[in-house]
Amino acid sequence: MTTGNADYRDAGLAFPDDFLFGSATAAYQIEGAVHEDGRGPSIWDTFSHTPGKIWNDDNGDRACDHYHRLESDLDLMVELGLEAYRFSIAWPRIQPTGRGPANEAGLAFYERLVDGLIARGIRPIATLYHWDLPQALEDVGGWANRATAEAFAEYARIVGARLGDRVALWTTLNEPWCSAYLGYGSGAHAPGLTDGATALAAVHHLNLAHGLAVAALRDVVTNDPGYSITLNLHVIRPSGPTGAEAARRIDGLANRVFLGPLLEGEYPADVIADTAGITDWSFVRPGDTELIRQPIDLLGVNYYSTVTVEMWDGVSPRVRADGHQDMGGTPWPGSEHVEFLLQPGPYTSMGWNIDPSGLEDLLVHLHEAYPGLPLMVTENGAAFDDVVTQEADGPVVHDLDRIDYLRRHFTAAHRAMTRGVDLRGYQVWSLLDNFEWGYGYSKRFGIVRVDYDTFERLPKDSARWYAELIRARVIPG
Repeated sequence: MTTGNADYRDAGLAFPDDFLFGSATAAYQIEGAVHEDGRGPSIWDTFSHTPGKIWNDDNGDRACDHYHRLESDLDLMVELGLEAYRFSIAWPRIQPTGRGPANEAGLAFYERLVDGLIARGIRPIATLYHWDLPQALEDVGGWANRATAEAFAEYARIVGARLGDRVALWTTLNEPWCSAYLGYGSGAHAPGLTDGATALAAVHHLNLAHGLAVAALRDVVTNDPGYSITLNLHVIRPSGPTGAEAARRIDGLANRVFLGPLLEGEYPADVIADTAGITDWSFVRPGDTELIRQPIDLLGVNYYSTVTVEMWDGVSPRVRADGHQDMGGTPWPGSEHVEFLLQPGPYTSMGWNIDPSGLEDLLVHLHEAYPGLPLMVTENGAAFDDVVTQEADGPVVHDLDRIDYLRRHFTAAHRAMTRGVDLRGYQVWSLLDNFEWGYGYSKRFGIVRVDYDTFERLPKDSARWYAELIRARVIPG
């Protein structure tokens, strides 16, 4: 556990010259233009157009219109001093059905993006998959189908052959936990299924897709990039006499079922035992874990909040407090008797608790468990109910809560570095307000406000604060 000043509001902490400050987005959340230039439908197009699945029945058809505003958004990144930009590539823009020849217009868009970043001195960090699976692949089983992992490798090969002389860091998957458990277990995310066995098959095929994609990229790239995957690892606090057992179960499903095959070459035996009543894991074939365990140069870490758990006694009223929408299923197959306790505040507008100590704990734990593996915070940020104020010089957003959130989490990252963690950078989520998945446009994570009627961009005070941090490489007071 962490020690020292609990509020994490240190000022004047300096970051090294090679620490990479940037921001992150995802294709479906910002691009729009879903029917243009040969793009095919994704599972999120289908899901968001299904009545009742998204808050206010919002969808990503227009999103932030980034597809048409690429150049001005790139100039905005320069204005904020970003050193890196983590973006995702929409698979259905490259292969409209997830298979077959590349769509030239889709490749050309991401080529303009990467070239535009390089021309402006910003390092491109490309994520191959941020949840927008081509609908045609879902129609034949999606991530529950092994063939999807094989198709993903071919997609990676196509993109790597086109951009593999320029991308600085490749990330195969963003948060496979969400893709598997929220997409196929709880039903909160696309494609909206609620089956534990399907979710666990998806876990394996996502892991396999990562390994196959890294191998495919290495075959075709011609520069010397880094290879990575980004995980939303859970920080789990046990509570009471049953807390240790509850934490073991959730740690297995949330963390070790990915870290085990990715970094150790095997699935945790206790996870297989805990889920034996759901699946026999026959989807894992001999040699799969060797394919999954590809050497990587960096592990991406997404962090937002913590969970506290104990075992449910089977009698007391249940409290759903794991921070995820309840759509009728569970994201915890085989561990339905784990109780997620309400977290102490303060909270973001997502209802997520604010606890920077969790970030420090997570980074230190990973450093101790996997010494020598560099880390990067690939997402961290907060949604708040921003207010636009009209002042003499024009509209402003004084998002002091977001500034405080970022200050505290950058402090936590710095403290982890002083404890020996090899942390290479920090990508703030998000550059722009955007389509927040099941919450539609009701939650704003951006350091830049987007007017969803006019698409006008307005840097918030947090963007100016972050620009000063990047410029000085010191946490502002």
